[in-house]
Amino acid sequence: MNKIRLSGSTLNISPIVLGMWHVNTIEQNQFEKLVESGLESGITTFDHADIYGGYTCEGIFGKWFKNSSVKREDIQLVSKCGIKLISENRPDHTAKQYDTSKAHIIDSVNRSLKSLNTDYLDLLLIHRPNPLIKPREVGEAFDELKVAGKVKHFGVSNFTPSQFSYIKNDCGVPLITNQIEISAFASEVMFDGTLDYFQKHKLSLMAWSPLGGGTHIKSIVENELVKTLAKKYELSIGDLLLCWLQNHPAPIVPVIGTMNPDRVKSATKTLGIAMDSADWFQLLEITRGREIA
Repeated sequence: MNKIRLSGSTLNISPIVLGMWHVNTIEQNQFEKLVESGLESGITTFDHADIYGGYTCEGIFGKWFKNSSVKREDIQLVSKCGIKLISENRPDHTAKQYDTSKAHIIDSVNRSLKSLNTDYLDLLLIHRPNPLIKPREVGEAFDELKVAGKVKHFGVSNFTPSQFSYIKNDCGVPLITNQIEISAFASEVMFDGTLDYFQKHKLSLMAWSPLGGGTHIKSIVENELVKTLAKKYELSIGDLLLCWLQNHPAPIVPVIGTMNPDRVKSATKTLGIAMDSADWFQLLEITRGREIA
């Protein structure tokens, strides 16, 4: 599997990223099979956030990584910060809130590095827009982390184009991505100017929930046209939805959240498949529940 360069930066990641959001819900041996199936399939990029699993998921990965034979330079680690949850693992948190202060960003990164058993993150994202954000303070934190060698690249998550533009002007380091929800069931960003903005500025996007989630998938599994399209492209319905996303001209890197090793392996079958535009729009109509205007 060929790596892709994110937004023309020096960061090369796998074209499919494995999300670590739910790894606290499976046993350690299941987790090991999950990660190993990704690596065997060419998926080398792993998406984390400090809050995942009530601040436990990074530690689960770190335990595996410490005992594995995988070289740090052969994988790419992404993490996010900026949300504070009330948790027994963070007894000092008194309210659920956003915190994008310099002190919190740096403290979060230091904690993530310790949990992940690594010296650096390949990519750090601000997890969500904060109405109290001070872009210059974020920029100072990013600069300090970059100089210290603790983070190589930076970006954001769930930001609108205007929020992205606002914060990037005060960052001394480039913001190379925005991780947002994009799927056939969440296609609004393809029509409201969001994707246009990032394409114009030659920025790669990362897509969380790229299949739309289990409930949405179940709503179309009995659709005869969907079955026909899945058969045509020799894909499962989930992989058909992933293929649909990958056929958008914007550079979009899907972050898959499955905990099933077999589904991780099958996801890579979608790479390089060209979907006919008529099929693309038919699937869009089905998932939107209305005809193309």
